Amino acid sequence: MQDNLAIFKEVEIEKPVDIIIRQIRDLISSGKLKPGDRLPSERMLSERFGLGRTHVREAIKKLEFYGILKTQPQSGTVVAGIGITALEGLISNILKIETSDFASMVETRVILGVEAARLAAQRRTPADLERISVALESFHKVALTGKAGVEEDFMFHMKIIEASANPVIKSLLMLVIPQIIEYYNKEGICTQGESMKAYDEHMQIFKAIVDQDAEAAAEIMNKHFHKILELTRSLK
Repeated sequence: MQDNLAIFKEVEIEKPVDIIIRQIRDLISSGKLKPGDRLPSERMLSERFGLGRTHVREAIKKLEFYGILKTQPQSGTVVAGIGITALEGLISNILKIETSDFASMVETRVILGVEAARLAAQRRTPADLERISVALESFHKVALTGKAGVEEDFMFHMKIIEASANPVIKSLLMLVIPQIIEYYNKEGICTQGESMKAYDEHMQIFKAIVDQDAEAAAEIMNKHFHKILELTRSLK
């Protein structure tokens, strides 16, 4: 009986957002949804799917980001006016991103995070520095307790991303960061006892941004991510 084990596949449990995206793809493929067609309201879709409005909102947001849906004033959310084949291809790519391996997501996060630090050093405003400082202090308070502070760490990096003044970098990172945080928490990758070291590195990054030293900010950020990057590459 064990000889037959290889013919079975692991059961994949789809996320609610994936199910919504896949259903929209099928409706487009069948011609029931055409370019220019308006979608029902978020509330109506939530009731029809039998899912929370948060899932509906996230699915629509992702489809809007990729240009598959667009929101028009007084018209609501409509299917973009591009070809059916292109729409199907774009949606398939979104679903592939959802199932990407963790190491690839972290690599993407590092590449964009390092560039965000470089741009933040060049473009930061006094208001940006204040927001980064507040996030840094919040992380420090958690670090002093010895906890990992995953959420506080995320907020520190998010303020740097916002200071980069590049909304595309922010949007791309928001596609992967929530899943990375979920994986961190699930697998306990960010362990306790390392948070003070992380805080010291945060301080160095912040100083480089204050000094508007773009290359130093990028270099320190890259070193900051080195350990987690090496760990995730070993998981491949």
